[in-house]
Amino acid sequence: MGVLKRVLVSLVGVVLLAVGVLLLVLPGPGLLLVLAGLLVLASEFPALEKYVDPVRERAMQAAEASVSSPLRLAGSIVFGAFLIGSGVVWGLNSRLPFGGWGTGASLILSGLILWGLLVWSYRRISR
Repeated sequence: MGVLKRVLVSLVGVVLLAVGVLLLVLPGPGLLLVLAGLLVLASEFPALEKYVDPVRERAMQAAEASVSSPLRLAGSIVFGAFLIGSGVVWGLNSRLPFGGWGTGASLILSGLILWGLLVWSYRRISR
C-alpha cells in the first residue's frame, strides 16, 4: 500500500505543479497551484521542501498585491467577470479558435477561482 500511496501522491503533486506552471502564463492562480503541487510532492520527497518557502512567500505577495488598493481590487474583479463572460462566449461559439465548452468551462472556472482568491486575500489582509 505504501508504493501505491507514493505513486498517487506523486501524480497529484505533478499534476498540480504542471497546471500551476501553465497558469503562470494563462489566466488563473498559477503560483498558488505551484505551491500546492510543491507541498504535496514535499510530503513524499523531503528534498523539495527547500523550494516551498520561497514559492509560498511569492504566492502570498501576489495574493496581497491583488487587493492592495481599491483600483487593483476593482481591476481584478472586472478581469474575473471578463474571464467568465469570455468563457460563456467561447462555450456558445464553436467557430472561435478552440471554441466549445472545454475552453469555455476552463475560462469560467478561472474567473470563479480568481474571485474566490480575491475574497480570501481581502479577508486575509483585512484582519
